[in-house]
Amino acid sequence: MSPTRVLYGTAAFLSAFLLFVIEPLAAKQLLPALGGSSAVWLTCLVFFQTTLLLGYLYAHWLIRGQGADTQQQQRTHIALIALSLLALASNLFLGTSPASAAHPVLTIFWTLTRTIGLPFLLLTSTSPLLQSWLAQREADPDGKPGPVWYRLFALSNTGSLLALIAYPTLIEPHLALRSQRILWAAAFVLFALLAIFIASQQRTAIAPSVPKVDAVSSPTRNRWLWFLLPMAAAMQLSAVTAHLTVNIAAIPLLWVLPLAVYLITFIVAFDRPVLYQRPLVVRLLVVMLASLGYALSKQDFSLPIGLTIAFFLIECFVACLFCHGETYRLRPVRASETTLFYLLIAAGGATGTFLVGIAFPLIFAANYDLALAFFTTAVMALAATWDDGWAQRLLWVTASVLLFALAVLLHIGNSRQMLLSVRNFYGSLRVKEADFPAAHAPIRTLLHGAIQHGTQVFAPDFSHVPTTYYARDSGVGLALRFCCNDADGVTRPRNIGVIGLGAGTLAAYGQAGDRIRFYELNPQVEPIARNLFTYLRDSGATITVVPGDARTSLAKEKPQRFDVLVVDAFSGDAIPLHLLTSEAIQLYQSHLTPNGILAFHVSNQYLDLAPELKLLAEAAHLEVRDFNSASNNDRGEFRAEWVLMTADPTFFTQHDINWSAEGIAGKPGLKLWTDDYSSLLPLLQLGNH
Repeated sequence: MSPTRVLYGTAAFLSAFLLFVIEPLAAKQLLPALGGSSAVWLTCLVFFQTTLLLGYLYAHWLIRGQGADTQQQQRTHIALIALSLLALASNLFLGTSPASAAHPVLTIFWTLTRTIGLPFLLLTSTSPLLQSWLAQREADPDGKPGPVWYRLFALSNTGSLLALIAYPTLIEPHLALRSQRILWAAAFVLFALLAIFIASQQRTAIAPSVPKVDAVSSPTRNRWLWFLLPMAAAMQLSAVTAHLTVNIAAIPLLWVLPLAVYLITFIVAFDRPVLYQRPLVVRLLVVMLASLGYALSKQDFSLPIGLTIAFFLIECFVACLFCHGETYRLRPVRASETTLFYLLIAAGGATGTFLVGIAFPLIFAANYDLALAFFTTAVMALAATWDDGWAQRLLWVTASVLLFALAVLLHIGNSRQMLLSVRNFYGSLRVKEADFPAAHAPIRTLLHGAIQHGTQVFAPDFSHVPTTYYARDSGVGLALRFCCNDADGVTRPRNIGVIGLGAGTLAAYGQAGDRIRFYELNPQVEPIARNLFTYLRDSGATITVVPGDARTSLAKEKPQRFDVLVVDAFSGDAIPLHLLTSEAIQLYQSHLTPNGILAFHVSNQYLDLAPELKLLAEAAHLEVRDFNSASNNDRGEFRAEWVLMTADPTFFTQHDINWSAEGIAGKPGLKLWTDDYSSLLPLLQLGNH
């Protein structure tokens, strides 16, 4: 490989690596105002794809719009580099946490644009720009451009893949956010110097005349497919990611796997196209779409979680490999068309993520993203294989019709089975009703994906009975029952704070004179809790609900003097880490009475949060115990784990508390979480599932 190609390859690799490090770093700093919802990441993904499109548009304009004026190209690009360095110096170290979550999508876009917009734009423009410049540098004496080096795009995606793997496994567990920002800024400065050097070399390398046409222009049909095929792949990525993390398994960091699959298909298609065996991939695509489409149509169909994840990842790989392989097969031969080629690829990616991340939640009350992604993939397969004969056309027309029918059937099924289905930025909420055999009465359940956020049995004996994770013998049940007893065992009126409303189950503990103050991020939850469940209206306590992120709200309020503050926000894949830091504990303490109790709900199949809470309690000089309660199907109670903290030295010595309290074992190498450092990786426990 020539020194020039090594130089260009290094720049493309470094730019992509920096892109995929700054993406999770920037997204993580949005959590204090927007919570831990996976929608934060999906919306960030829309921003990143949109900025990628703008970067490719800039590269296309610079090459085609500026023509052969290489000095103007040089001045323009070096000016962008200088502005990016200035923006980095001005904003990166200020932190990116927005002040409001009233309009989450606009908040995310504005915050990311203000803080990393220009550096991100520069990095995204690198790959197509370098590819065009390299072809011009390698032009023959007659001015005919050299061959298009598509491996440069594969090198770029390899850098993205390595950064994707390195961030959660190497960078996040070992470096605080400030250290990450400093190291990233230093690496960006290095990249900027490299980019300035490459840009400055273009003046002598490019002939002063317009390059000769070296091939015919690509057909219009091909140009449409440059856009539509990547759009289908991006829809697959977004829909599969959301389905796995919300509906299949609430495993933290699971979103990494579909994105890794997506990048690998780009690398295979553009660097090792011989591995894209079109007849085999087409057959596999038919099988995967048919089998998973059938599985989606059967509500009672289930497989072990590991096998289900594997099947969806394989489907995502096959679909994205088909889309990216076909895109590469239709690539332009003319070097002058390469920036348009990458521009349309980026436009397709941005459109696909926009549809799934923003448009579909606004259009549909229920989640049909996966079915629509499957349908779009089938239509693109029909378009890409149209010239292969009537057999292929008939196959993919049939597949397209059946997959569209699947989306319609899912809509009909949801309408019949659900009392309510609503959707917004924070996800899809459903309320379903079924029969509760133990009481021969109906039971209603609030669901967010596969996660239950409360149930209620509509029978006289159950009207004031807390169910699911909130039973009377659970950790939170014990805290509420014994927090405020006098010497004679009489309970005085209690002041209770609850982070996370759900169905409002904890209101069942409310008695006359009590005050319960709920903090709820999702504005659609409160109307559901008030209208489809009766815990709030039947409670003897005075109930208030504060909208927005709890930590942000508590920081603005005067001390509430809670006897018990319940933190119930850790049951899904998107753990709101900003609610579990040393600074958060200090904030909670400022709102507690001197002997107040913090109750953390940590029931989770894949995370062991108790050791981290032990560290946080020790740092705050609080006593801490773990409470595990068993399930009871006859009463609708689930197995639950709660961690209680308090400064009261006598609370855990009470007989009814002491017999069920457990100590928490420490975890070697675990670090205290702060606003500047947190990592879920040391707490993952996947071996037993």
